[in-house]
Amino acid sequence: MKRPFAAACLGMLVFGIVLTTLGAVLPSVIERFGLAKESAAALFLLLTFGILAGSLVFGPVVDRHGYKAMLLAATTLIVAGIETIAVASSLSVLRAGILLIGFGGGVVNGGSNALVADLSANGRSAGLNFLGVFFGIGAVGVPFTLGVLSGVYTAPAMLAAVGLTVLGPLAFIATTSFPEPKQAQGFPLADGARLLRDPFILLTGFMLFLESGIEITVGGWTTIFFSEELRVDADRALVMLALYWLGLMVARLALGTVLRAVVPAHALAVSIAVSLLGSALLLSARDVPVAALGVFLLGAGFAATFPVVLAFVGDRYATLSGTAFSIVFVMALTGGMILPYITGVLGGARGLRTSFLIVPAALVVIALLLSAVRSSVIPTTAIRKDLL
Repeated sequence: MKRPFAAACLGMLVFGIVLTTLGAVLPSVIERFGLAKESAAALFLLLTFGILAGSLVFGPVVDRHGYKAMLLAATTLIVAGIETIAVASSLSVLRAGILLIGFGGGVVNGGSNALVADLSANGRSAGLNFLGVFFGIGAVGVPFTLGVLSGVYTAPAMLAAVGLTVLGPLAFIATTSFPEPKQAQGFPLADGARLLRDPFILLTGFMLFLESGIEITVGGWTTIFFSEELRVDADRALVMLALYWLGLMVARLALGTVLRAVVPAHALAVSIAVSLLGSALLLSARDVPVAALGVFLLGAGFAATFPVVLAFVGDRYATLSGTAFSIVFVMALTGGMILPYITGVLGGARGLRTSFLIVPAALVVIALLLSAVRSSVIPTTAIRKDLL
């Protein structure tokens, strides 16, 4: 099962590219099309709508038909979307490209996580965390590349090159054999519907609603925050964005070992505390080094939430993992649509330093929800009988 696991890791690397692309090119997009913050925020809404749609589709498809065809089609859409964004000469073409990478990214993200959950039954938190490292690699790569090479190549040329690199993961997926579908004889619609009424799904889904919202908020608005609040030029602001994703990647590398020795919920509690410290530093910073440290700590603190919460879900609903993941990802990405948009609207009215208060507020609520989830975590290998 090493090749399927590697294919999932490459899929998450591609999703990292998807999720950070818009934030990395946002300053040039705002300048090129003369957008206000509210209009720029609407682009994040469109990206996350695409991801949400892909997340809604992937679960039942995976459980019924398996992984390969779905991952191939979604990765192809991502290549097409990135190239479309690179050559966009109008807002309508730009929006089409964003929608393509969003939908493809939603499918790849959900499918990769569900695949690793299936392949890592004896250590889902560690397996999903390791998967998240590759998300960090993709997420760091785009802003770092654009920031370092911006004086040599144009942003569209570099973005087009980024799109071509996705052909590598596409070829690897095409030559890999994947596990058989878990529900090849027919998808149990009644069981899937019952999941929607399970309080555990709702609690974990709302945790990811908030987490996704603040991750995309920080990833999307960091370059503008540094440009407007700290008067940092565009190239350096991209490096600050790369620090955010670097913090997430480094923390996930460390968590790979930690989660094998520490109760995952305890690791998540510590991570939330680190995130709160990072948000306090960023919001209070009047100089770049302090803000840079805050951004790095935010990335590091965010690292544990998705792998730990998804492991809770994977342990509880192993026989319908694709559908269960689809439900929580839809909830997560609804937050990823709403919170960055609210941040942009409030930022236009009050400034981003004020609108970024949404980050620590969400972290406090996540901590409270973690307490409720911990009291109801009962690892199982199938849906509980009371749901059937």
